[in-house]
Amino acid sequence: MSVGIVGAGITGLALTHYLAERGVDVATFEAASEPGGAIDSRRVDGRVLECGPQRVRLTDEISALVDDLGLREDLLVADDDLPLYVYVDGRLREVPRSIPAFLRTDLLTWPAKVRLLAEPLTGDGDPEETAAELFTRKFGAETYHNLIGPLFGGIYGSDPARMPAKHALSGVLRMEAKHGNLLKPALKRVRSGGDTPPPISFLDGMQQLPEALYAAHDDRIALDTAVESVRADGDGYVLETPAESVRVDDVVVTVRADRAADLLADLDADSATALDELDYNSLVYVHLLADVDREGFGYQVRRDEPLQTLGVSWNDSLFDDASAARPVGVEDGSASAPDRPPRQTGREGVYTVFLGGMDHPEAMEWSETRQGRVAAEEFEDVMGASADVLNVTPIPDAFPAWDVSWSALDRVSLPEGVTLATNYTARMGVPSRVRQAKRLAGELAERADSRATPASVSD
Repeated sequence: MSVGIVGAGITGLALTHYLAERGVDVATFEAASEPGGAIDSRRVDGRVLECGPQRVRLTDEISALVDDLGLREDLLVADDDLPLYVYVDGRLREVPRSIPAFLRTDLLTWPAKVRLLAEPLTGDGDPEETAAELFTRKFGAETYHNLIGPLFGGIYGSDPARMPAKHALSGVLRMEAKHGNLLKPALKRVRSGGDTPPPISFLDGMQQLPEALYAAHDDRIALDTAVESVRADGDGYVLETPAESVRVDDVVVTVRADRAADLLADLDADSATALDELDYNSLVYVHLLADVDREGFGYQVRRDEPLQTLGVSWNDSLFDDASAARPVGVEDGSASAPDRPPRQTGREGVYTVFLGGMDHPEAMEWSETRQGRVAAEEFEDVMGASADVLNVTPIPDAFPAWDVSWSALDRVSLPEGVTLATNYTARMGVPSRVRQAKRLAGELAERADSRATPASVSD
């Protein structure tokens, strides 16, 4: 059995890795000249800038990949106890991620905190509600307005009032069905504290992970090779590239919805039309250099604040100090410690500002100078520190919007042997992408075994 993978983002690369481990013949094609897809790390003036995922959680699957690829000594781990903030009513207020933080935060008033306890009495979530309606009904207007809305909407750069629960909160609805309410798993997570995998990055940025996957399997991955179409061929498929036609038994598509629509148009026109209807949100990444004596993950901005900024990531605050820069599992003075400095030194650090999203699409049309100026001015307003602009990178169609357009997925019904493994048909985030790739590799390997094993014949 052979598998053809379209796209060498993190899903396609991880799937290539897991299929190769299982001895499945796999060929992966990527139109770009570099692997990684949305993961994009750059160096500017010797500093690591992330123009994609800022960090990732060290889940079991990520940890295993780190070891498989020999990246353990380049791993940076952050202190998960550092605070996260929301900018509300003119200042930063701490997100309660523990019982003590819940008691001390001024992000919520005491009536709002008490209101949270009534969540089990509010009735089950309705898939036909919007995310905003569901969260407001279950946790109260203030908690949604000050806490859940900025954090949940910030993940996608979307407005939760335009995100149907049946599309955006399918996992939350399943969690509620399992536990009977949402308060129980939320309290369990808060009480568990250290059980949450820590945030990590790498000495040379997040892109070290896809680059290492590519290096391990470069004989199976063709860069600068666009798949232009997929067509049926007997009981298999043919991937058409500019240079050749490649026949495979199964196809896995990992690229963005509009690109998937283009290459599947000849195979399944109705599904392709539906995929092309999905909306994305665009973002502008502005990297600032500033001297700020404050630690934390960063902050999101409440949607009705008079700012264009959606949020700011403080990566250098997480990964800059000596303990955070030491690789996981490497003690001070160990002979195995890397003979390299931390990614950053000193208090001066890089801050990633996000502009655009569903609420401010006009930011994509601004000049680079204006994008940088707005980011720096609003950063100074919030943080009280001036900042220099290091880099401005607009990313069109950066994140799935999970808005009403996602109803189009109901019309996607691809032929057997063609699978969408993407962040718009399943969960976003690097750990989720890797987890899906591992699960799918197991399914494809089982399919390969079943095809290779002749049916038993009785006398």
